[in-house]
Amino acid sequence: MNIYISGISGTGLGPLALMAKKAGMEVSGSDKSEGAVTGELVRANIDMEIGKQDGSFLKKQFDKGKVDWFVYTSALPENHPELVLARELGVRISKRDELISYLVDKMGLKMVAVAGTHGKTTTTAMIIYGCLALGMPISYLVGTTLPFAESGRYDSDSDFLIYEADEYDRNFLHFYPWLSVITTVSYDHPDIYKTKLEYLQAFAKFEGQSENVIRGRELEGAAVDAGAAETIDLSGKFSLAGKARRYDASLAMQAIFEMVEELDMMEAKPSLIDGVDYAGQEINEALVVEILNSFPGVGRRFERIIDGVYSDYGHHPEEIAATIEMAREEADRLGLPGVVAIYEPHQNVRQHEIFDGYKDAFSGVSKLFWLPTYLVREDPALKVITPADFIASLSNSEVGEPAEVGPELAARLRELRDSGNLILLMTAGPADKWLRKEVFKSGSKD
Repeated sequence: MNIYISGISGTGLGPLALMAKKAGMEVSGSDKSEGAVTGELVRANIDMEIGKQDGSFLKKQFDKGKVDWFVYTSALPENHPELVLARELGVRISKRDELISYLVDKMGLKMVAVAGTHGKTTTTAMIIYGCLALGMPISYLVGTTLPFAESGRYDSDSDFLIYEADEYDRNFLHFYPWLSVITTVSYDHPDIYKTKLEYLQAFAKFEGQSENVIRGRELEGAAVDAGAAETIDLSGKFSLAGKARRYDASLAMQAIFEMVEELDMMEAKPSLIDGVDYAGQEINEALVVEILNSFPGVGRRFERIIDGVYSDYGHHPEEIAATIEMAREEADRLGLPGVVAIYEPHQNVRQHEIFDGYKDAFSGVSKLFWLPTYLVREDPALKVITPADFIASLSNSEVGEPAEVGPELAARLRELRDSGNLILLMTAGPADKWLRKEVFKSGSKD
């Protein structure tokens, strides 16, 4: 099977490309720019082109007999040159969910799906980390980079596919998992789900499609029947920084024990992570807590860039509040006087829905720089909310300041970091690359 992936270097499709390659498929693809997974794709010898995406590379691969199936990202517009050409060529066309279902069926895997508005990436990565540390062969797909393993893996000895199930574009409703882990759920993606009830009903339906369910915080909304799954919070057993991360660990531990029980696995096998060894130890709660307390984190989830500087994907008020709480705990641990936040909202249409949620989201920061909203998939009839509008709505508006990416803000951030503050960027947009390549590339203490 020859797979061509348009949007191959992103965290959504890049790990899938890696898994398909390791499952024995011929994989190639393209992207308009390099993404977080590009390096892993290069190391896997996946043939790809970064840049113009005008259809010429797709045609070249097709002429070589290397395109049976065209898989594309949800971000691709209907008139995109590659999508138009794929239709003309008559090849099979789908988004990622169809390919994932194909791989699950082809490999005979049980899907462990992690879904939720917040916490799904970290929880997925924690499950992966715990299983690999215990020596359990697994296949997995996660929408980020991992410091301890590649972003996507297929192991021919595995019984499970661990998958970060995204609710955007109703992707997760294409699956019928053996086990679903539902993290925190609150309204998001108003461009797909027109009402909060519609959003919550999608999660309830996903639970109904799952053979087994581990549920985090209860689904909101009195009109939603989410079934009888029990909600158990074991976060008090963990010493990780931040309530949200401890809560993610609670869910991950419960999922790991479901998998261990399914395999009747009594003791840890040689670790599949370098530098970690629990082989021969009895698999019990104390061991799994110890393993997850050593979880090294993931890319873009309170990720340390250099000492005192962190980047996070958070772009929803609840995520922001949880991340700031984590940053405050980390600053206290390091003896730093304050937390300086830079925030770049994502999608103006989303901001109109969640605007009122920001009021107390930034409590605890000593300074806040609010960047213009990163605009994508917008309704042109909606007024674009400005940084000043957002700041005026905050209960601690006195700490806020409208700002723009550029040399002036970069210099101020370096000064604030060098004077002992913890710097925290929260964005789902391009400001992350700016922070890494320009702000702290030079001129600060590493």
